[in-house]
Order: sequence, then C-alpha cells, then structure tokens
Amino acid sequence: MSYSNKILIVDDDPDIIEFLSYNLKKEGYKIEIGQNGLEAIEKAIKFKPDLILLDVMMPKMDGIEACEQIRSNKNISNVIIAFLSARDEDYSYVAGLNAGADDYITKPIKPRILISKVKSLLRRLPSNNTTNVDENVNFAEDNTNTGNIIIDKEKYLVFKDGKEYFFPRKEFELLALLASSSQKVFTRDEIFKTIWGDDYFVSDRTIDVHIRKIRKKIGDDIIKTVKGVGYKLVD
Repeated sequence: MSYSNKILIVDDDPDIIEFLSYNLKKEGYKIEIGQNGLEAIEKAIKFKPDLILLDVMMPKMDGIEACEQIRSNKNISNVIIAFLSARDEDYSYVAGLNAGADDYITKPIKPRILISKVKSLLRRLPSNNTTNVDENVNFAEDNTNTGNIIIDKEKYLVFKDGKEYFFPRKEFELLALLASSSQKVFTRDEIFKTIWGDDYFVSDRTIDVHIRKIRKKIGDDIIKTVKGVGYKLVD
C-alpha cells in the first residue's frame, strides 16, 4: 500500500483531532482537518481525500447530514467514509450506514486499532483491493446489461428503463456483483468476501442496509432474498 493516501479528519473536539492527526501523520498519511459538517463538505471537495473520518455530533451540520451531502455529490461521492463517534447505540450505527458510510467506529480507540482500521478501509480503493475481489468479477469490464438494467462500470452509473441512477461505491459494486450472474444466488459469505474482503468485519445489518438502499432506488422487485442463503438479481 502507498502511504501517500489522503485522510480528512472532521471533529469538533481539538483533542480528538490532535490524537488522530498525530498517529496518522506518523504513518505517512496526508492529513486535512475540519471541525463541522459544512467544513467536511467544503474540504472534501478541495482536498479530495481517499478516506474521511467523520464525527457524528458537530455544530453547524452534523456528520449524518454531511455524509448524505457528500454521497450526493458525484465529484466526491466515492470517497470512503467512516464515522468515528462516542455514540455506540444501534440506531446511530444504522443511521450512519443509511447515510452512506462504509464503517462506524466507536471511540475511544487505541492507536494500533485505529491504524489497522484505516489500512483495512483504504484497501477498498481500486488500486489497493485487487486481492479482495473475486477473480470472476471485474468491475472495469464493459457495461453489464441484464433485463432492463444497464450498469456502466467505468462511470459508476446505472440505467433502468432509460433513467440514470447514481450509486455510492459499495452499493454499485454490490449491484454489479449480483448482475454479473443474474440467476445465481450469491451467499452472504460470497458478497462479504467480494465487496468487503476477508480481513474486514461486516455485520448482517451492513449488507441488509445496502440491499435496502438499492431496492429503494430501482425497485423492490429487482433483488430477491433467498431466505437463509443470500440474494439474487431478478431479470
């Protein structure tokens, strides 16, 4: 992995910013900081980070709303986002994933665990995660057509019935995986391994949230749940 990756840290607690900045700079990462949700959006556009560590409760705009706005901006939508929050309630975790976050990390967090988490998250970048992707699924190949859905793997766009839909990276890759063999039932283990990698913990709620968000955009009948097994795309 290249340690020139750029990380944006957004937190209204200066002690947290100092702690994160010190430990990540020591590892060679390029760091930018912000103190509220509005700065998160502004600096994400200018700095173009590979990863954003985002607090939840902040002034001016909270992390949830900032995450949603970043995900809706096509120029920065594919950045990896991890909430780093002292709130560990289930509803906060689910709200974070619903907003489009890739991970939800509770603090306080030890430096070694922080670095391990950051390295794991950055392995998701296209240049770093080739070993985590199933050899039969190549997201850089030509468009995938299945039924009335067209998936443009170069532009990360989805078209259904001629209408364009935009998906954040993980939702897009999950849909592309299911579309790569539309009649195949992909088990949860296959999905986890292909999209998130063996070395990364993903709970059942994570995949359920992503499936639900895909269905919300392009229709409930697009993805079929095979109870006790996994999911498949319906032509």
